[in-house]
Amino acid sequence: MIKRMVIMLIAVAVVLGGIFGFQLFKATMIKKFMSTLSNPPQTVSATKAGLSPWQPKIEAIGSLRAVNGADLSIEVSGVVDSISFNSGDDVQQGAELLKLRSEDDLAKLQSLQATAALNNINYQRDLQQFKLQAVSQANLDTDEANLKNANAQVAQQQAILDKKTLRAPFAGHLGIRAVDIGQYLSAGTTIVTLQALDPIFVDFFVPQQSIDQLRLGQTVALKVDAYKDQTFPGEISAINPKVDPSSRNVQVRATLKNADHRLLPGMYATVEISTGAPQNYITLPQTVITYNPYGDTVYIVDSKGTDANGKPQLIARQSFVTVGPTRGDQVAVLKGVNEGDMIVTAGQIKLHNGSTVLIDNSVTPTADAAPVPVDR
Repeated sequence: MIKRMVIMLIAVAVVLGGIFGFQLFKATMIKKFMSTLSNPPQTVSATKAGLSPWQPKIEAIGSLRAVNGADLSIEVSGVVDSISFNSGDDVQQGAELLKLRSEDDLAKLQSLQATAALNNINYQRDLQQFKLQAVSQANLDTDEANLKNANAQVAQQQAILDKKTLRAPFAGHLGIRAVDIGQYLSAGTTIVTLQALDPIFVDFFVPQQSIDQLRLGQTVALKVDAYKDQTFPGEISAINPKVDPSSRNVQVRATLKNADHRLLPGMYATVEISTGAPQNYITLPQTVITYNPYGDTVYIVDSKGTDANGKPQLIARQSFVTVGPTRGDQVAVLKGVNEGDMIVTAGQIKLHNGSTVLIDNSVTPTADAAPVPVDR
C-alpha cells in the first residue's frame, strides 16, 4: 500500500512538474517573441540646422498713384470742334487738347472789344479836354467807368471763350480718348485721363509700433505682380502726422523713379522697408514646426550608438522652440535648436519622444526664401 502511494505521488509530481515546466517555457518564449515586436523605425526627412543672415524689415501693402493725375473734362457744354491729341501721347503743360465750337462767343468778344476800344477813345479825348477845362470832372469819371465796364465785359467774354478750349494742366501721359469730333459734351464729361508718371508715388500703411523705425529718405523696395522678377527702389518722402484711430496704422508715402512708365497709377504693390543691420538666425523650413496651444515644438534626431545589426540607431527627441520672423518657406528659430542639430522636416505626426527613425531625404519640403508659384 505504501509503495503504491509513493508511486502515485511521484507520478503526480512528474505531471505537475511537466505542467509547470511547460507553462514556464511558454512564458519565456512569449516574452522573447514579444521583445521582437518593438515599434519599427519611422521614416522621416531631416535637415541640419544652420545659420543664415536675416535683414530686419517691415512689409506692407500699397497702391501706386501719380504725382499729378486727373480725368480731364471741360467746364462748359458744347459740340467738339477739334481734337489736338492722340491716345497715349505725352504732352507738356498748357498744350491744347480739345476745342468746342465757339463762333458765337468769338463774335460777341469782338463786339465787346470794339465797344471797349470806343470807350477808350472817348476817355482819352475827354481826358485831353479836361486838361483844357473843356469838360467837367463828372464827364471824365463817367467815361472812365464806361471804359472799365467795357474792359471787364471783354475779360468776362474772353474767360467764357477760353473755357471752350481744354489745355493740359500739367505735363504727363495721356490715356485713351473718350470723345469724338462732332460729339455734344455736357459740362464735366470726362474727355481723357492725364497722369504724370515720373516720378510716381506709392502709398501704404504700417502699424503704429513701427513708426520709430521709419524716417524720411529711407530706402524701400517695391514689387508688383506685373513684373515678378523685378524690384523697384524708392525712398520714403512723407509720413502722415496722424494715426488712423480705427486701424491704429499710419500712412506712409514713398517716391519712385519711373522714367520708362512701367509703373502705373492704381497698381497693387508690396513694399519692403529694411530696418537695422542683418542678423544671423537658425533657419529651417517652416514644415519643421509643430504649432500647439501649449508651445511650438520640433523633433531633433540624436544618435544612440548602433543597434544589434551594427547600424546607427537614431532617436527622435521633442524640443520646445521659440520661433522668430518668417520669409517664404523659411522660419527663424530663436531658441530650442542649436547649429548643427539634425531636425525632422517631414513625418513628425507619427513620432513621439524617443521614437526610432530612419532618415530618407529623397523627397524633402521646399525651403525657399522667395518662393514663386509654378504652373503645372
